[in-house]
Amino acid sequence: MRNKVLVLPCLLLLQCYLVLTMETATQEKAESAIPVTTLSPPESNTTFLGGTTWCVALSGVSQIDLQNALDWTCGLGMADCSPIQEGGACFDPDTLVSHASYAFNNYYQQNENSEIACNFGGTAVLTRRDPSHGKCSYAAPGSAAKSPAPSLLEGRRANFIWLKFAGIFLLLYLRR
Repeated sequence: MRNKVLVLPCLLLLQCYLVLTMETATQEKAESAIPVTTLSPPESNTTFLGGTTWCVALSGVSQIDLQNALDWTCGLGMADCSPIQEGGACFDPDTLVSHASYAFNNYYQQNENSEIACNFGGTAVLTRRDPSHGKCSYAAPGSAAKSPAPSLLEGRRANFIWLKFAGIFLLLYLRR
């Protein structure tokens, strides 16, 4: 009987290890899927001296390229895209160019106005004109958060595993 009691915790520990390892491998695979732009950064510094710059979507580019860049920016790029969701301060106008402009600028500001952070495969451009409009305020240098808030699901998955682990041990303890 004692051997059976020891086998269950060992199997549970093995399951926890495998689940955590698979989640790490999945995250690494997702991070490796980050598109690498083939365009090199401009040779000259395009930061405007004595002025503030914003990164906006370039009008006239392919809608597919713009959508792909927006998806990356709001996903793996970890820009704060909540204001361009329905009901958000920057949802209107509900156009791809407008939403991409907001997301691109958020990413650009989070990355300290680096020229490379305003490329998005050639779908973005720097501007000195503040693109803010109505209740939609575009971040200016130094106003964007350095790192986005961690995903709520990340902590919940790990907590669920440990809750499951504790529950099984409690059942084993009560069975005695």
